[in-house]
Amino acid sequence: MSLLHTVVAFVVALGVLIVVHEYGHYLVARLCGVKVLRFSVGFGRPLVLWRTGRDRTEWVIAAVPFGGYVKMLDEREAPVAHAELRRAFNRQSVWRRLLIVAAGPLFNFVFAVLVYSGLFMYGLPEARPVIAPPPAGSAAAAAGLKAGDTVRAVNGEPIATWQELRWRVLERALQHEPLSVETIDEQGHLASATLDLSAFSANDVETDVLERVGLRLYRPRLDAVLGQVLAGSPAERAGLKPGDRVVRADGAPIKDWESFVSAIRARPGLPVSLTIERSGKAHVVEVTPDAKTRLIGAGAYQPPGYAEKMFVRVQYGPLASVSRAAAKTWDIAIFSLRMLGRMLVGEVSWRHLSGPVTIADFAGQSAQMGWISYLTFLALISISLGVLNLLPIPLLDGGHLMYYGIEIVKGKPVSERVMELGQRVGLALLLVMMAFAFYNDLNRLLTG
Repeated sequence: MSLLHTVVAFVVALGVLIVVHEYGHYLVARLCGVKVLRFSVGFGRPLVLWRTGRDRTEWVIAAVPFGGYVKMLDEREAPVAHAELRRAFNRQSVWRRLLIVAAGPLFNFVFAVLVYSGLFMYGLPEARPVIAPPPAGSAAAAAGLKAGDTVRAVNGEPIATWQELRWRVLERALQHEPLSVETIDEQGHLASATLDLSAFSANDVETDVLERVGLRLYRPRLDAVLGQVLAGSPAERAGLKPGDRVVRADGAPIKDWESFVSAIRARPGLPVSLTIERSGKAHVVEVTPDAKTRLIGAGAYQPPGYAEKMFVRVQYGPLASVSRAAAKTWDIAIFSLRMLGRMLVGEVSWRHLSGPVTIADFAGQSAQMGWISYLTFLALISISLGVLNLLPIPLLDGGHLMYYGIEIVKGKPVSERVMELGQRVGLALLLVMMAFAFYNDLNRLLTG
C-alpha cells in the first residue's frame, strides 16, 4: 500500500465527513432564517473560493484539512445592518440556536445510518458463527462449547454472522458480565452455554476479543493453493498468481493453507522464500509480508460448495435495513461513550485513543480492501466524530449545547466571562487529547 494511496483515502474521508457535519449546521441555519456568510472545508488560507446564492455565501476549500466551519451573521463578531438583525445567529431563540448547533453531529449519525442501510439492502457475504475447537483453559472451553457448533443466539437475541457474535461478546466482556449462548451442532442438537467473562481486561479491547475468550472461527482444511491475488499487494509484486500451489516456505514443508498463513505471519516485514508449483513446474519466489498487517494480499482457493457452507448473505428490505442501521449506529455511539467514560476513570488505557496517523492508516487499508470496507470505515468514523462533538467541552458543539441548556434553565444566556473561561478550559482539554492521540500514533509507528 503506497503512501499516496493512504493520503488520498484519508483526504477523501476527511472531506466527506467534514462536508456532512458542516452541511448539517448550514442547512438547519438556512431553515431557521439565519444568514450564512461562509462554508469552509478546512482552516487557514483559502485554496479555492467561490460565491453563490442571494446572500453570496462563500464556499471555501482551505489549506489545513483537519476540520471546517460555517460562519453565520453574528453581532458578536462584526456589526450587523439593522435590516438584517433578524437574520443574525445571536438574535435567534435559544431553541433555534440549539438546533443549528446540534445539526452537525446529528448529520454524522444520519450519514452512518444511510451507509449502513445501503449496505444492508445491497447484501453482504459474512462468515457464519461456526466455532473451531476452543483452546484448553479458555472461557469457551470451560463453557463446554465444541468444534462445529454454530451460535444461534446470544443472551436470547438471534445472530447470523461472526461479526454479530464478536460485537455481542465485546459489549458483555467490557461489562464483565456472563454471556449466554445458544448453539446447534452438526447433528441438529440444540444446547446452551454460559461464558464467564469476569476476567476479561478492558485493556485487551484492541486485541481479538473472541480469541481472548477462546472463540475461533471454524475453517475447514484448505490446500495451500492461491485463489486470488490483490492488485498492488506484496503477493502480486512477488509474481504470485491464482492457481499457484505453495510447497515450501523458507525450506519448511507447507501442508495446508493454515500452515502457509502461519509461516507468512511469523515474518512481518521480512522476506520469505516460497517454493511453488505452477503448471507442473517448480518455481522459487520471494515475498515480503506487510510489516503491520503481516499479510501478503492473497486468498485461498475455495472449492465448490465451500462458500455456501461457511458464509451467509445478509440482506434486508428497505424498512428492516433502516431499522437495523439505526440500531447499529446507536450501539456504536453508546459503546464509544462508554469507552470514553472508562478512559476518564482509568479503567481503560488512553493508549486506545487514535490520532490522524492511525486513522489515515485505517483509511488506506479499508480503501485497498474495497468500496464496502471503505464505506464501513467512513460510517464508523462519522459516528465517532458525532460522539466527540457532543462531548460537553467548550469549543466543541457539545460545549455550546451545554451553554444553551444552562440558558434554558436560568432563563438568560451564560455570561461572556464564563464563556471565555470555558473556551480556555476547552482548548486545554482538546490539546491534552490531541497530545495523547499523537503520542499513541507515534508509539504505534515505532513499535508496529
